[in-house]
Amino acid sequence: MKLNGLSVAITGGASGLGLATAQRVIDAGGLVTLIDLPTSDGQAVADGLGAAASFAAADITDREQFEAALDVADDRGGLRGLVHCAGAGRRMRILDKEGKAGSVEDFEFVIKLNLVGSFHALSLGAERIARQEPVDGERGAIIMTASVAAYEGQIGQINYSASKAGIVGMTLVAARDLASKLIRVNTIAPGTMDTPLLARLRDDVRDALAASIPNPARLGRPDEFGQLAASILENTYLNGETIRLDGAIRMAPR
Repeated sequence: MKLNGLSVAITGGASGLGLATAQRVIDAGGLVTLIDLPTSDGQAVADGLGAAASFAAADITDREQFEAALDVADDRGGLRGLVHCAGAGRRMRILDKEGKAGSVEDFEFVIKLNLVGSFHALSLGAERIARQEPVDGERGAIIMTASVAAYEGQIGQINYSASKAGIVGMTLVAARDLASKLIRVNTIAPGTMDTPLLARLRDDVRDALAASIPNPARLGRPDEFGQLAASILENTYLNGETIRLDGAIRMAPR
């Protein structure tokens, strides 16, 4: 499936991994719809990317808003690809410093945003992709974003790790479930990427993170995520896989 002329929706598209993916898709001749929060700089970012980009504001936990945003992408010649990058974390522990049970609200917030949001992406995205006529034996592809925390969650990541492990667990099932519709599903599990979130850290903390990565000993670049995402969209035999993009890091407990 060549991206030239095809419509791809990208959640979290106003910055970081989503924005880098959008640039890669545009470079390949595709049309992108950036889906991000109404409070984001999504419209300005889309304007900066040129005529190949549009913006649709949505909170991905709001199914109606998400549907409307995906319809914007679908109206641009029919949705063929969805790269779901939106998500977040919120530190919590099973027991707090006083030995009391951790916040159920903090657990549910991250599960709703990351895991339920990914199901919204799968189901609503697939509904629209399934309407398209097959091209080269497929109708389209969906990419979800997990994390190395799905495998090596650190202390304070009980909610985040659970949400990302759930995404990994959904990947093969989703690929099998949507096979009859000729829709592929894959997941990228990034490690420590140089995103706006990590940019808030002190230089010494960033340097320590980079030094902990075996090879290359640096933070991952968002463009490397975008490059992989674009390749997955175009590779019609890649299906049901979760690919780690992490420089061979295996996270320590802290």
